Amino acid sequence: MILAPRQAMNRRKDRCDSAVPDTSTALMSEPSSREVPQRERTITANDLRSAKPESDDNVWTGRLVLFLRVMAVLSMGKGLYHWAQVTGFVGGENGAFENQTTAWQAATIYFAVIELVAAVGLWLATPWGAVVWLTTVVSMAIVELMFPSIYGGSLIVVGVEVVFLALYLVLAWLAAQERPP
Repeated sequence: MILAPRQAMNRRKDRCDSAVPDTSTALMSEPSSREVPQRERTITANDLRSAKPESDDNVWTGRLVLFLRVMAVLSMGKGLYHWAQVTGFVGGENGAFENQTTAWQAATIYFAVIELVAAVGLWLATPWGAVVWLTTVVSMAIVELMFPSIYGGSLIVVGVEVVFLALYLVLAWLAAQERPP
C-alpha cells in the first residue's frame, strides 16, 4: 500500500508520540533555571528592599558621598565662572581677560580646567576626583596667600577652603572607621 507523503509523516509522528511518555505537564510545573537567562531576570522592588542593609552601617560613607556631590556642584560653578572670565561673559572692559596680567591669566585658565575635572571626579566619588579637588583647594589657598597680586589675597577664600578641607578629612576618617580593616 502506498501512502501519500503527508499520511506517512503523520504515521511516523504517531509512532514517536506513543514511544515517548508525555512529560510536558511535569516540565511546565517545575521552573527551570534554563527557561529565563540570568540577564533577562528582573529585580523587583521587594528584592531591592531585602538587599538593603537593616542597620545604618554606612551612614558616614553616605554623608561623605553627599559632601563630595555638593563639592562637585561648587567646583562646577567655580570652573564655569573661570571660563566665563576667560571668554568675557564676566567682567567689564577693565576686567577683560586680555587686559589682565599674565599671572592672572595663567591662574584663571589653570583653575578653569582643574575645577571642572575635579567636579567630574567628585560627582563620581572616585579617589582621583578627591585628589584633584584637594589639589584645587591647596592651589587656591597658596595663590591667595603667597601671590596676593594675582587674585587679591583674600583670607576669606582661604578660610572657606580650609573649612571644606577639614570637613572632608573628618568625613573621610569617619567613613573609613565604618569599614573593617
